[in-house]
Amino acid sequence: MDTKCCTQDGTVDLRGRPVQASRTGKWKACAFLVGYEAFERMAFYGVASNLVNYLTTQLHEETVASVRNVNNWSGAVWITPILGAYIADTYLGRYWTFTVSSLIYAMGMILLTMAVSFKFMKPTCTNGVCNKASPLQIAFFYSALYIIAIGAGGTKPNISTFGADQFDDYNPHEKKLKVSFFNWWMFSSFVGALFATLCLVYIQENLGWGLGYGIPAVGLLLSLFIFYLGTPIYRHKVRKTKSPARELFQVLIAAFNNRKLQLPNSPSELQEFDLQYYIQTGKRQVHHTPVLRCLDKAAIKDGSNNADTSNPSSSSCTVTQVEGVKLVFGMMLIWLVTLIPSTIWAQINTLFVKQGTTLDRNLGPNFQIPAASLGSFVTFSMLLSVPMYDRFFVPFMRKKTGNPRGITLLQRLGIGFAIQVIAIAIAYAVEVRRMHVIRMHHVVGPKEIVPMSIFWLLPQYVLLGIADVFNAIGLLEFFYDQSPEDMQSLGTTFFTSGIGVGNFLNSFLVTMVAKITGTGGGKSWIGNNLNDSHLDYYYGFLLVISALNLGVFLWASSRYVYKKETLQALNEDCIRIDGKTMDTSPLGLQV
Repeated sequence: MDTKCCTQDGTVDLRGRPVQASRTGKWKACAFLVGYEAFERMAFYGVASNLVNYLTTQLHEETVASVRNVNNWSGAVWITPILGAYIADTYLGRYWTFTVSSLIYAMGMILLTMAVSFKFMKPTCTNGVCNKASPLQIAFFYSALYIIAIGAGGTKPNISTFGADQFDDYNPHEKKLKVSFFNWWMFSSFVGALFATLCLVYIQENLGWGLGYGIPAVGLLLSLFIFYLGTPIYRHKVRKTKSPARELFQVLIAAFNNRKLQLPNSPSELQEFDLQYYIQTGKRQVHHTPVLRCLDKAAIKDGSNNADTSNPSSSSCTVTQVEGVKLVFGMMLIWLVTLIPSTIWAQINTLFVKQGTTLDRNLGPNFQIPAASLGSFVTFSMLLSVPMYDRFFVPFMRKKTGNPRGITLLQRLGIGFAIQVIAIAIAYAVEVRRMHVIRMHHVVGPKEIVPMSIFWLLPQYVLLGIADVFNAIGLLEFFYDQSPEDMQSLGTTFFTSGIGVGNFLNSFLVTMVAKITGTGGGKSWIGNNLNDSHLDYYYGFLLVISALNLGVFLWASSRYVYKKETLQALNEDCIRIDGKTMDTSPLGLQV
């Protein structure tokens, strides 16, 4: 191999050999990954989008219990990536962690298909009266669901970061291609979600749940075959730190031990290796930032190191290590203000669906729209918005701001959160309208249809889809971009865990609101009979906390300091040494 043509970021093939830039990575490698993502999202949303209806109509669970169980499962799907990312960053690497986890995922889909297909795995009905599911039936069904959650824990944080690894940050052309990667990555996931909400939901309700779950199971197996076809052209990043998470604790311990020491007047007097060390080791140097100065005490030089800046065995931490901890704390602050938006997103597969089942879903004399299929309009709006954002909005704003992304990552999130507030405000107004129609037509029974078209719900679905183009893609890119170098898989779990905690938070809110408002003979906000509940009050509550959360986000983003690092060509065989500093302008929202 001509080593002068290798990648500059030190990536290797599966056997640990340097890879040629012209023959590996870039979009030709990502095409295989994007194919997997589309099928995997089809499988996930094929289960998640209509799960609440399966639990209530097939397993005969109550409304609050079904919403809680859907949220708990969704939360687990998005929380388990923390473990998967840790294993990838510390032990197995992204490729092998994904490989093992994807097989677990596929096994879970196969078991779930069996659970909904075989009669003995479902409750029986006699003369229209259905028994509740037996403990064995419940155990098998939920075991399959949570096996899927375990598998997703290893695939979700690693497949997107593995895709981003296919672009060389030190090659200007590839770096430009990478700017669009997350937009088109999410676009592929939207395609899978669209097929699930349009086709699979209809198949489940009209042709059978076994077929509706079997199709995505087969699709997932096909996607794994597609993924492994691309193995020869994948690039793999070499792990440069044995335990990235351990370094975080080392910095905290060192800062605590040095808490009584005086910080030097200039950051240049803190412990840091010289530039040659970073070139030789392939690590990235992160520059000092003037936040959380108490952590800088971890980088106070000890007496034996003042003269040697190339010695990695110092008892002091380096500025780069300290800045890595600062980045994690900064991301934690942003993560906290994403929990409420994730709670709003959780309504799409739970209360929005149950709300839709009470409305007129007829489209012509012989066709009835499945309530969960309205979620396809979330995906439609995403599919339309992503190309418009990438091809029109970004170039237009790039000319105005000079920022390669058009707007900053936090500005992108802020726009998405603001649109989401508008969406939940519309959801509240529509529910007020639904309650008015119920009173006018004296609708009482839980299975009575409210004479109001389900398409009244359309605006809230469309706006949430547009909002997701800004905040979901923005969050994924933000946490990948701002993570310490050796923690990018773990960093993206800030994105997934935020969604997971948001689902758990919604589960908690639904349970507590139903319990509190249903006591004392009052009308529950969320009851089994949504025609005799006050769902509008719950949506009003969500609107208030969303608006307050937007204010907190503006405050947090105005105080966030972006990562500043020097990029050096990492492969010693690559002749060219390319040093540049990332954009260090203040990129936060201004308030």
